[in-house]
Formats: sequence, structure tokens, C-alpha cells
Amino acid sequence: MSLQSPPAATAAAELPPGPGKGLPPGAELSQGSTAPPSAQEGGEEEEGEEEGEKEKEREKLPPIPSASTAAAGGLEGGAKNQFSTFSNFITTINQKKEGIGNRNSPTQLVIPNIKTVRDLPPICLDVRQKQRMSIDSLPQEPKAPFPPEPSLPIRTKTVKDFQDDVEKSKASGDWKAVHYFYSTTFDSFLEINAAFKKDTSSPFNTIEDSGIDAKFVDVVYDALLNTPQDVQKSVLKGIINGLLQEWTGPRTKDDLRAYCILLQNPQFSNTSTYVIYAHLLRQIAALTEADHHFLVHWSKKISQRRFKQVVDRLLQFISLRLFPAKPEEFPPMVKCNWWIPSATKVLALFNAANSLISPPIISYTDFYNSTLDHIDLMEEYHNWQCYGNSHRFSFCQYPFIISIAAKKVIIQRDSEQQMISIARQSLVDKVSRRQKPDMNMLFLNVKVRRTHLVSDSLDELARKRADLKKKLKVTFVGEAGLDMGGLTKEWFLLLIRQIFHPDYGMFTYHKDSHCHWFSSFKCDNYSEFRLVGALMGLAVYNSIALDIRFPPCCYKKLLSPPIVPCDHNTLVGICDVTLDDLFQIMPELAHGLNELLSYEGNVEEDFYSTFQVFQEEFGVIKSYNLKPNGDKIPVTNQNRKEYVQLYVDFLLNKSIYKQFAAFYYGFHSVCASYALLLLRPEEVEILVCGSPELDMSALQRSTQYEGYQKTDLTIRYFWDVVLGFSLDLQKKLLHFATGSDRVPVGGMADLNFKISKSETSTNWLPVAHTCFNQLCLPPYKNKKELKQKLIIGISNAEGFGLE
Repeated sequence: MSLQSPPAATAAAELPPGPGKGLPPGAELSQGSTAPPSAQEGGEEEEGEEEGEKEKEREKLPPIPSASTAAAGGLEGGAKNQFSTFSNFITTINQKKEGIGNRNSPTQLVIPNIKTVRDLPPICLDVRQKQRMSIDSLPQEPKAPFPPEPSLPIRTKTVKDFQDDVEKSKASGDWKAVHYFYSTTFDSFLEINAAFKKDTSSPFNTIEDSGIDAKFVDVVYDALLNTPQDVQKSVLKGIINGLLQEWTGPRTKDDLRAYCILLQNPQFSNTSTYVIYAHLLRQIAALTEADHHFLVHWSKKISQRRFKQVVDRLLQFISLRLFPAKPEEFPPMVKCNWWIPSATKVLALFNAANSLISPPIISYTDFYNSTLDHIDLMEEYHNWQCYGNSHRFSFCQYPFIISIAAKKVIIQRDSEQQMISIARQSLVDKVSRRQKPDMNMLFLNVKVRRTHLVSDSLDELARKRADLKKKLKVTFVGEAGLDMGGLTKEWFLLLIRQIFHPDYGMFTYHKDSHCHWFSSFKCDNYSEFRLVGALMGLAVYNSIALDIRFPPCCYKKLLSPPIVPCDHNTLVGICDVTLDDLFQIMPELAHGLNELLSYEGNVEEDFYSTFQVFQEEFGVIKSYNLKPNGDKIPVTNQNRKEYVQLYVDFLLNKSIYKQFAAFYYGFHSVCASYALLLLRPEEVEILVCGSPELDMSALQRSTQYEGYQKTDLTIRYFWDVVLGFSLDLQKKLLHFATGSDRVPVGGMADLNFKISKSETSTNWLPVAHTCFNQLCLPPYKNKKELKQKLIIGISNAEGFGLE
């Protein structure tokens, strides 16, 4: 099925574009966004000119009216009153400061009158990506001239001085010194830099060092929430002043430092501060790509605790804007539809920063927002596909925020729509030829003999290649079982088990890493590798978890590229590989190469190696040059890094190219979908294999009963026995009852496991209906009998029959 390229996606709804031209190659990588390939590029020049004019207009800030003017003019005065609410807010704070009775006790911060905020004009960056790009690397540091840094005030307070002031205030109840520090420090971006810059005389204009005194920032923020309310309000007042002052003109590195510090403010966890927080996020989202580049690299230096807090705060902001607990707390969505796009884009910067470090600061799953599981995901997906070149925001542009469970829903529904489309077309073709419709034409019917499983499956899939996107149904010749899902599961299990057997020779099992890798042996026909790829694709397409042990590198190659190129001469399955990837497959060899890199002696004289490798194929030793004339180029201390990189690339890419290319095309012959652009390699692995971690206690909590109560003696015996089983027996039970020993993406609860009472004699063994994940259990009289019959049943569970 060929895919037409939808228009490119943009980064945010109703946001004017940022600088899209004149950026260094790959500059958009810091966004962590994903856009389908663009099919329409006409008229971009005219759009750019119009958008440039709009950008200039937005930079002309209106004057800030006084509170009385705002009250007289109301919110209908257009541009002149854009900041009326901020002015009211500042005035209200000043008026209330005098009337605060108890200034010595910390109280909850309350921001008055944010319901009717007149929002600033929205901004955004237009994302036009021609293909999916990795965020694992960022462009080279831009060499653009820096705006001149204004001179900073001299501030001499140290961490110790501040801590002493706080302790004195707590003891005496007099917070004047602390209040003065906070109100002065956060009054402007210059003051923020004066307080927290490690050396005010140094520019710190590089990505390596932000120049921020992180320890001082942590101490000040940790103490902030324990100060009286008027102190906390003075900080927010200062932030508002800073945001208004810094709205126009080019950003200096001091401005970026201030943004980086303000993002860490714990006050923004309170919904009453969300209006201010939203405007901060909007300004950061509007920065140039070069400025984002600095923020990404500086953010990766933030402590793990603070980094996680900022990410959680952004996720909470998005969730509460989508589903507010008290809608009256926020302005109407029509007036602030730029809140979520701005927050998502800032979150993308932190995702990019997280991806730059190995191991990452936090897990990629910490960026998941489970709230998105409850929105219309298919609408998001179709907006991303169909309206990419318009100013319509979609979370699919930022797939890192979408949980694996939500992505699974998107892929399943996309698969169902393709199944229905293919089946409908088959029906129409049949009717147009005046032939009688047959229900079997709506399915991919695979008929195999157990004794010739691989050859029959290969023949069936090759012969019915046009039907691969139909619903799969399997029939075992000579067996009366009807496939309602259980036969399909067993077919996958048996076929995978046979294909991956060492005697079959397609894959090599590495005991040290407990995973399979492609055999590099050359052969005349690679169709069986295509079959394995198609099997994996069918498993994802039909929501079946497979017991396949491929290393993570395999799934990275499977998404290189995620969409099959139209030009068949384009290389597929080739990705950047490192020594870490080799460690996951051949740890002993990788350790040896690592020793070579760290060897302190003379590599050329001591190792006497060249840029040539040797492999045994069917008892014959063959040599391969890693580069032209490699057998004549010695490995030295100077070129050993190149040697290791070429060796790793040879093992994981070049030596198995034909095998993996066939595997790649087999997988994508079934799973060709733009939904794959949303997935990380780790997520593809989870979709294919499910989770190997069994939590039988979770299965017990989610199990349904028919004819039994969970307090019945037989059920209590059953769970006592199962929870005491070894892992191997627990897997056998799961396979016996469901047809697979893998846990689906949603966990044990997604199995919908049911135990039914069997009214047969207790001499009978348990019976399973794998199509429905149902176990039929006779009412055994004691635990010993139940355990004995259950182990016999689950240990002899191959084959199907009808009663």
C-alpha cells in the first residue's frame, strides 16, 4: 500500500512562525518535534514575507496603561489595553501589601482576578521538516554575533549570607531582609543575573557553561515556598516586570540565563500562577533556534531533581489546561489557545536536553502525559497528517509526550481503518465482477501443517501478499479449532520458536547478552528474513505479543527510515551505531575493542592489526576490508577510533545488509503507516514483544470470575499455588490461558483474564479458551489436587480441539 506524503506539521496552533530560514542545518532538532514529510512547498516565500511583517508588528509593544485607565476602558479597548490585567495585578499587590495582618507565617499564594486576563498576542515557530529527524544530536554552535551584554549591578550576597538571613527571619519573625532580597533579585532580568551569575564580569557565551550558580538557585527556591505570602507575591510581581521589560529586542545570553532560572521557580506548580507561567513559556517558545540551542545545552546541566520538577510542572500545566479541576480559575480556552502549544514546545527543549546525555537525566517515559490518553487521539493524528502546513497544533508533532499506551491505540485504530479499507475494496472488486461475495475474502487466511510450519507459512504469505493488511485467521490442517484469536497466537509462537532455533541458521543466539542477531552467512534467497519481518509486522498489526529477543539496536535499524523510501535504490536499515550498541549484542568483543581504545602502549607494534576483519562462513575463513586497501593500512594510536567505528558498522550494518533489508521490507509490507513516525525504537520493541515482566499479583487483582467468587476456597487455592510457582511455570500458565507468555502494553489488566467454573468432574484437567483469555477450572477439593492437575495441564498445552 503506497503512502502519500501529507503536508508538513507546524509546531503550535495560532502562533506566528519563528525564524525558519537562514538556520544552521538541523537547527530544528532542539524542538523534539515530528512532522510528516511535506508535499507542498509553494508560496513559502510570500508567507515568509507576510509573517515577517506580522512579527515586526508584534514587537511594537503598546504602552502599559494604569489601573484606573484599564478600569475606565475595560477589556474592549483593543491593543491599548493588552496589559491591563497585569497592571491591575501589580497595583492590587501593592495595595494589599499594607493590609496583610500576619506576615510571619507562610500562607498559600493567591493571585486575584486572573479569570478575565487579556492574553498577549500568540507566537510560535513554524516547523517544516522534510523527514523525521533524530533529536539525539544538535547543530553546531551558531556563530552569530551576540548582542552586547548590559552591565550588571553589583550583588555580594552569598549562599551562606542568604541562609543566615532566612534563619534569623524564622527566629525573629522579621522578614524584611529576606523580603528585600527576593523583591530586588526578581525585579528584572539584570537583577536575576546579578544575583545568580557565578561571575558577573564574565560573559559565559558558550553552550558548555551557563554561568549560573546552581547551588544558590536551589537554596533560594527551596526557601521560597516557606516564606510569608507577601514575599512570594513580590517575586511574582518582579517576574511580571521582567517579562514586560524583556518583550522586545534581541535576546542576550543574560536574558537566556534569566529564562533558565525562572523556569525552575516552584511557585509555578500553583494554578493561581498559571497566567504568569503561560507568558513566560510563550516568550521562551518564541526564542530563535540559536537561543533554543543554548537553553537545551544549559538545561542538561540542571540537577536531576530540579530537571524532573520542571518537566513534571510542564506536564501538569498541560494536563490542567486540558482538564481543569476548576474551569473558572483560567481564562476561556478561546483566549489562551496558545498555552498548550507553548508549554509543549518548551517541554520539547527539555526532551532534547535529556536525549543529549547517556544515560539520560530521566527516563523517556517521564515525559509521557497520561492525560492525553483521554483525548481524541485519532483527531490529533489526522490533524497531524492532514493539516500540517496550516497553523493547527497537534500533540503528534511532539510524540515524546504521548504514552506508549496512547500510541498503541493510534496504531491499532489506524490498522483497523486500513483493514476495513482493504476488505471493502476486495468486496467491491468481487461485486463489480458479478461474483458471489465470500466472507473469507475479508480475512488473511493462513492454512498450515504443523509438520511443515515454516515452508507452508512462507508460501501462504508470499501467495497472499495483497491480503497482508486484512484481519489474520489461522487454520491448522487436520484440527477442528476455530480461530477466534487463540490459533493465531499459537501460530506465531510456534513459528518464531522454530525460525529462531540455532539449527535453522537464520539467527545466532549470543549467550552473554541473551539475544539473537542476524547471521552474516550469505545465501541465494533472503525470503525467510522477509517472512520474519512480516511476522513482526503482523504481530503489531493484530496486537499479538511475540517472544523475540532482539537487541535495542534492531528496532533502531527498523525505523531507519520509519517510512519506506519510494526509491528502491535507497539504503534501508542503516543507522548510526556505536560501541554501546555492540555491547548489547557481543559484550566480550565490545569489551576487547574498548580495551584497544584505552591501550596506552604502541597499538601498531603490539597488536599488529590492519583495517581488515575475518569471519568464518560454513567452515571457511573469509576476509573483508573495512576501507579501501584496508589490509595494507595498519591500526595505530592515531586511527584506532576510526578502526573501531568501522568495525562496529561492519558487524551491525554492512555484513548483514541483505538479511536486514529483507527483514525491514517484510515488516513495513504490513506496518506501512505514518504512525511509526511517533515511535521510539524502545517503544517498537514493547509493541512487538510486550513486557517480559510478569506480575501475577496484578493479574490476581484484575481477574474476573464466572461461577466463582474471589473468596471461594478453590480460587484461594488457585492463587496460593500460582503465586508460589516458579517464573517458568507462571509463563506456562499465561501461555496456556492466553496463547502467549508476554504481557501486553497496558499491563496485566489489559489481558481481561477470566476464571470460569467448570461443572465437570474433578478428575478432569483445567481447560483454556485462549481466544477469550479464559481458564475453566473444576472445583478441586484441595490445594494439592489443584496444583497437580494445573501443572499437568499447563505443561502439555499444544494443539486445539473442539469438545
